[in-house]
Amino acid sequence: MEAKVVSQDSPKLLDRLRAEIRVRHYSLRTEQAYVDWARRFILFHNKRHPKEMGAAELRDFLSHLAVDRNVSASTQNQAKSALLFLYREVLKIELPWLEEVISAKTAKRLPVVLTQLETRQLLGAMSGTMGLMASLLYGTGMRLMEGLRLRVKDVEFTRREIIVREGKGNKDRVTVLPENLILPLQAHLVKVKALHERDLDAGFGEVYLPDALAVKYPNAPRAWGWQFVFPSPVRSIDPRTGIERRHHVYETSVQRAVREASRLAGIHKPVTPHVLRHSFATHLLQAGYDIRTVQELLGHKDVQTTMIYTHVLNRGGRGVVSPLDA
Repeated sequence: MEAKVVSQDSPKLLDRLRAEIRVRHYSLRTEQAYVDWARRFILFHNKRHPKEMGAAELRDFLSHLAVDRNVSASTQNQAKSALLFLYREVLKIELPWLEEVISAKTAKRLPVVLTQLETRQLLGAMSGTMGLMASLLYGTGMRLMEGLRLRVKDVEFTRREIIVREGKGNKDRVTVLPENLILPLQAHLVKVKALHERDLDAGFGEVYLPDALAVKYPNAPRAWGWQFVFPSPVRSIDPRTGIERRHHVYETSVQRAVREASRLAGIHKPVTPHVLRHSFATHLLQAGYDIRTVQELLGHKDVQTTMIYTHVLNRGGRGVVSPLDA
């Protein structure tokens, strides 16, 4: 069969894909990823329409990612999820061949964990907003995006806790607010509030609210409590609404700052902001805290996920003393 070019259909198809994603309240990051995978899939098969393709083409594309592009198992599985969403939810096509498409097996790796000395050296090499951000990630165990999306109203100074909204799995949880960060965080918020007031004076000051809360509470987008704790230094255009407003700090800025601090501190491990979360969990277990408590602070659904940190704690291969040391 001659390949059908979909130069006119493809944009419409991708717009339908975006609409289905937004109806389900998926994040902008998920929307961008799914649309990108759908576009790559179509281009890989010479612009054939997905309705003309099936299991064989999907399998060829996933094999191309693994063999030719050498992507990770998680990336390959994300591509599969995006394409299955396209077929099921957008094209409304039943997938009797779904079982034929094998998911890539994700390797089980021990997390990279810093020692307490390395953690102090890393945080000591950072300053300003990035230093405060990194200290908060380590002190609370939050994921990077959870920290970036933190709102002023969810920082409870009196109760010494932070409410993490819409964490992984769209779940809320409560974590600890470190005593040593209370004064630095309060001083930081004074500067953030002054920035917000300047935005209001300039006719801006609105912030993004999820799930149509801006419609339900018209004044909330400008309210101080809904502002991001770590706002971007510049305003930007919301890609979904076209509204100019101030979003949170961009994640790559924090990643770059942590990477540079790791270099300055002479740490030879691969350090990312997520390593601070791993270190938070491991250091709590070292201090004798119950694993269920750590599970709750991290927001893990299954305690087995938290158990990975107990492997990091084992000394010399599950605590065994080598006969060479006997």
